[in-house]
Amino acid sequence: MSEKRSEQRVKWVVGNWKMHGRLAENAALLQAVADGAAAMADTIRIGVCVPTPYLAQAQAVLSGKPVAWGVQDISTYTHGAYTGEVAAEMACEFGATLAIVGHSERRAYHAESSELVAAKARRALEAGLTPIVCIGETLDEREAGTTEAVVGAQLDAVLNLLSVEEAARIVIAYEPVWAIGTGRSATAEQAQAVHAFLRARLAQKDSSLARVPLLYGGSVKADNALALFGQADIDGGLIGGASLKSQDFLAICAAQKAASQAR
Repeated sequence: MSEKRSEQRVKWVVGNWKMHGRLAENAALLQAVADGAAAMADTIRIGVCVPTPYLAQAQAVLSGKPVAWGVQDISTYTHGAYTGEVAAEMACEFGATLAIVGHSERRAYHAESSELVAAKARRALEAGLTPIVCIGETLDEREAGTTEAVVGAQLDAVLNLLSVEEAARIVIAYEPVWAIGTGRSATAEQAQAVHAFLRARLAQKDSSLARVPLLYGGSVKADNALALFGQADIDGGLIGGASLKSQDFLAICAAQKAASQAR
């Protein structure tokens, strides 16, 4: 992969708070991230995906700051009798620009299929949100040697539903299920191998899709971020637990900035 193509790809670090947060601690965290991001906005993009009840707070603190905000899931519907669901258009009314879809916890705990994830990605795009589409294999699948078959099928479900123009507006997050919240991260080489496979798969649909940002998620920390982000096909991270502490999250952002400048 040429340096020119790498430079054309957007670099992202996005925090996924999952089901964490309270108003007072959120205020301090959001403000600290906004302040720290100011020195990095010229090189990378930074975002946080918060629990839906805190969208208004994120909007209030982050408006006008170099940090995007978004939601952790959306409905495939725009409105109707779908109790508990949140429409993409509702998130947009609070200034959200990002939406995580297909996180492994949604796939596992809510039985979300790859086809449903694809439909959510398209709904996000229709509303003007950037979907961060999560894919990844379980430990059993990795040990069985089926990683590429699993993540390839998950990606294909999305690419089969979207046009090339739509697919060019998504972000992909590779999150090996066995590394999420376990403290066990894929090695930089393991992550790079899957990212290279995914980039080739995207390019098979259309050469322009080789520029789709590919993020790594799965126990990313300040001490392993630089090695991960320094890989040729890793364009940033979707950060779980470390995004709940501003110092840790900003250190990961700084690692991405350093990796981007080194290329």
